[in-house]
Amino acid sequence: MSISNRQAICETLLKAAAIDKDIVVLCSDSRGSASLAPFAEKYPEQFVEVGIAEQNLVSVAAGMAACGKKAFAASPACFLSTRSYEQAKVDVAYSNTNVKLIGISGGVSYGALGMTHHSLQDIAAFSALPDMRVYLPSDAWQTARLFENLLQDKKPAYIRVSRNASPALYGEGNAFAMDKATVLKEGRDALLVGCGETVSYAKRAAEILEGQGVSCTVLDMYSIKPLDCNTLLKYAESVKLVVTVEEHSVYGGLGAQVAQIISRNCPKKVVNLAFPDTHLVAGTDKELFAHYGLDEKGIIKAVTENL
Repeated sequence: MSISNRQAICETLLKAAAIDKDIVVLCSDSRGSASLAPFAEKYPEQFVEVGIAEQNLVSVAAGMAACGKKAFAASPACFLSTRSYEQAKVDVAYSNTNVKLIGISGGVSYGALGMTHHSLQDIAAFSALPDMRVYLPSDAWQTARLFENLLQDKKPAYIRVSRNASPALYGEGNAFAMDKATVLKEGRDALLVGCGETVSYAKRAAEILEGQGVSCTVLDMYSIKPLDCNTLLKYAESVKLVVTVEEHSVYGGLGAQVAQIISRNCPKKVVNLAFPDTHLVAGTDKELFAHYGLDEKGIIKAVTENL
């Protein structure tokens, strides 16, 4: 049974906090949404609740990090990436503090609540900050491995996770490499590059296309910054078409970065599947993925029309 990425974060931090009292978790009235209530209950002295004050959340986390704490600050991605952007820029990235910013319910997880609760600009915004890493893990296992590694370093990072449980893509037999893309499937015709929740859609699309005689490589680019250029170029060079799929605006996200790298090194057609530059219609996250062509049907359509 699949668990949500946010639950995987809580379980990983709970385990680590049992032996490391420098770990602190901060929330902005979001412990329930972030699935971090168990941490607050078990380690109240290592938990800080700032209330609905996202800017304070980031600055307090940075202050605690400056005092030697390992700060994990969780808040809905839509607010963390906009209301707290200056604090993330100055107090975390510029000051190089050991703060991990956790954007929960990212993308269109809060689909029916409309654009005020969508976070479709965060990849672009945080990627533009020097010394800020950006990660979108695709399932609970990968999320847990990512946080195990993040606990070992002292550099800033932004991690965006979805609200719902994602299909399991990995297990104990898999290897995890920090800042490296994972190859889920190899093919000769097209390269599908996804991140976060879109990876499972890309994998399903590739499996269906295989039955139609179209062979696809699937890359899980969970690390947006730094982006694994070597693996991207290795597989892009051997295919006819590259398709990126992301839960983000068409501007400044995974697709833009992939197109930039490929155009410089091995020019070929890149199709970027992302949300358009408009205020989205209301609906659940799955309805929005289908409506805007970001589910497996949309990916299949993009591949067949552009090959």
